Amino acid sequence: MPVPDDNELTPEQRRAAVALLRRPAAAVAELGRAFARNGFELSLVGGSVRDVFLSRAHQDLDLATDARPEQVKQIAGSWADTVWDTGIEFGTVGLRKGATICEITTYRSERYLPHSRKPGVEYGTSLEADLSRRDFTVNAMAARLPSLDLVDPFGGLLDLRHRVLRTPGLPEDSFTDDPLRMMRAARLAAQLGFSVAPQALAAMSALAPRLSVVSPERVKDEITKLMLSPGPDGPVRGIELLVDSGLAGEVLPEIPRLRLEVDEHFRHKDVYDHSLTVLKQAIALEEEYGLTGDLVLRLAALLHDIGKPKTRRRLPDGRVAFHHHEVAGAALARARLAKLRFPAAVVHDVSELIGLHLRFHGYGDAQWTDAAVRRYVRDTGPLLTRLHALTRADCTTRNRQKAARLDRAYRSLEARIAELAQREELDRIRPDLDGNQIMRILGIGPGPLVGRAYRHMLDLRLDLGPLDHGQATQELLAWAAREGLADEGDGGSPPRS
Repeated sequence: MPVPDDNELTPEQRRAAVALLRRPAAAVAELGRAFARNGFELSLVGGSVRDVFLSRAHQDLDLATDARPEQVKQIAGSWADTVWDTGIEFGTVGLRKGATICEITTYRSERYLPHSRKPGVEYGTSLEADLSRRDFTVNAMAARLPSLDLVDPFGGLLDLRHRVLRTPGLPEDSFTDDPLRMMRAARLAAQLGFSVAPQALAAMSALAPRLSVVSPERVKDEITKLMLSPGPDGPVRGIELLVDSGLAGEVLPEIPRLRLEVDEHFRHKDVYDHSLTVLKQAIALEEEYGLTGDLVLRLAALLHDIGKPKTRRRLPDGRVAFHHHEVAGAALARARLAKLRFPAAVVHDVSELIGLHLRFHGYGDAQWTDAAVRRYVRDTGPLLTRLHALTRADCTTRNRQKAARLDRAYRSLEARIAELAQREELDRIRPDLDGNQIMRILGIGPGPLVGRAYRHMLDLRLDLGPLDHGQATQELLAWAAREGLADEGDGGSPPRS
């Protein structure tokens, strides 16, 4: 629908807006009539309206009303199949009717007091005033129910047309009231491909330290949504905005630190730009590996080189080295993601991938033995598919021939893994003798010696591949003799008591 520059809708444009809004509103039209009968207003608001004009699916509906939460529960109780009030302290009541899920929030204003992590809530009586407290003009539109009259007091439709994020009022006031809105700007830029208005961007830079009052969990949620934005360019765009505005320095300081200075003494490629390239390439590889929308892979790609600033050293010949940066990076990622309250499994998997991401290098110059391939698979475990994608994404260089050679080498390694997996079931590598068999053969009972023998047999399995029972028994007995344990058992007697 065309948007006039003066933001005044013509009758034709208003009819077009109503037609677009009718479909999402149909699910809650009856509810709108119920509120009207009881003397209250009810309107579709926020993303529910914005996404109609962007032709984006919006699963849940956001509604606003002048009714107080207890009145909302009373009116909606006979309409909804389920009502929940977990957000009632912030004026929000959740409803479900059939497949329709919606949240109704009483007109309100939120304000963070200095050093407070939770906003204070005050109820209001005006839809326009409620919209004025929204984060951005594109989210400050409403459609009244059941009439579907469009309410757009701050030019949200015009900003949608220009694909820009602008605050309804002064951005300094908006971001002071709710600092998380600055993170939301980066997330929406990533998700929607919008730019941030210059005045808002300047306010983000000035007020970035205000993020300290926001809980780590809320910051983590915004980072997660940003990283899972659609397309390879979306997350990169969001990260660039976080860095350029200074927000990353508050929540992910390891990323801006990748902008290492380049001078005649410390010559190297730009680690920051390289990391964004790896992130983009990893996302592009997700579908090939069945990893579409994989948060662990994307975080590992973004953070894989964060150990480089800490490990950078100048060599005598003038070159720069980053020895063991993968070890330092894994530790830094583990600490940062844990501080942001990411799930323990995500923290573990991302840090493990970072620690493993250099294991492949050297394969292209010297063919690995089957034993080395087995160890690569064993050490990687369930992260192998993600490591495939991360390693290939990390093969970036201005030298196209070198990049092509690295890619061929890794594809060769993948082929060998697949061949060995088919032949030896690599995903279930175990010693050829289990603990009970080891005790029986050595004539010993449970204890540390069994563990030592088990680890030896696992090393043999990795080095030599599968052995039959007779060969495995002879290898175990030979190991016991070398360890001075030959008198511990006779090769077949029961364990000693």
